[in-house]
Amino acid sequence: MRAGGAGIPAFFTATGVGTPVAEGKEVREFHGRKYLMEESITGDFAIVKGWKADHFGNVIYRHTAQNFNPLAATAGKITVVEVEEIVEPGELDPSQIHTPGIYVDRVICGTFEKRIEQRTIRK
Repeated sequence: MRAGGAGIPAFFTATGVGTPVAEGKEVREFHGRKYLMEESITGDFAIVKGWKADHFGNVIYRHTAQNFNPLAATAGKITVVEVEEIVEPGELDPSQIHTPGIYVDRVICGTFEKRIEQRTIRK
């Protein structure tokens, strides 16, 4: 997804060389090591969940949502972000933005039920 979001159509990786995954794929050797050519992952739509966004589509994620959502947002031709809160432009600290608005086509403010689970133990 990272390559697809950057506009790179394919890349070489050592992962999968010599396995059934490599069957029918181009293999090249660089500096004495074999690499398998893999196509990048892109999609027509990317639907991601963010924490906050402004009206320009700049998005901040929380916790584990930072793992793949920024990559998915860049890899989609059309990106829709659902957030907990939409703030006014300028309210988000520029150094905290994970996905710039250039990658986002639509921002939706969702309603979320936040369940807090607590472990209770009987005596």
